[in-house]
Amino acid sequence: MDREIRTIQTEFRFETKDGKNKISGYAAVFNSLSEDLGGFREKIRPGAFAEAIESDDVRALWNHDPNYVLGRNRAGTLKLEEDSNGLHYEIDVPDAQWAKDLAESIRRGDVSQSSFGFWVDTDEWKKEGGEVIRELVKVKLFDVSPVTFPAYPATSVSARSILDANKDRIPGDGAKPGPTTTARLSIQKMKLELFEKTIEGGN
Repeated sequence: MDREIRTIQTEFRFETKDGKNKISGYAAVFNSLSEDLGGFREKIRPGAFAEAIESDDVRALWNHDPNYVLGRNRAGTLKLEEDSNGLHYEIDVPDAQWAKDLAESIRRGDVSQSSFGFWVDTDEWKKEGGEVIRELVKVKLFDVSPVTFPAYPATSVSARSILDANKDRIPGDGAKPGPTTTARLSIQKMKLELFEKTIEGGN
């Protein structure tokens, strides 16, 4: 699966602490259903980011633009944590004019939404009240970003492609849930290894 992006309406805090300007807010909230993403809705299970917080190299970007890096967890300028509400972040704002301009826009309320870029490791699909629900169980985290416009339905691959790729995993009409994303990747890896061995054997 390709990288996906989700955006939420949130409240930022801009403050000066220990002589540093800081931006803090939530990049994601738990157990909250998204709008319709094109045939399904989505929610995030508590703990979905726990492993990513510990192991992934995550950046804070302005509008998901890698040219505007606000912070990085491995540099200590971005702090990430899960609490009962969701994925919380705190950024030490760099001493750059564009970052100061962003901080002012946040302070004024012109920018009020957060987004996160991720890759799905494990998800589950089910039907609730006639709706197809995708639950994110574990994700790999790329970035958290203050953003100008809401883009929750936007993904790097179309929502319809995501739905079509997981048709066999949606209960109903006698269908049984299929393997998780991780299992499907393992199967693909084994097929590739077998293919490579076949080629080597032929040589």
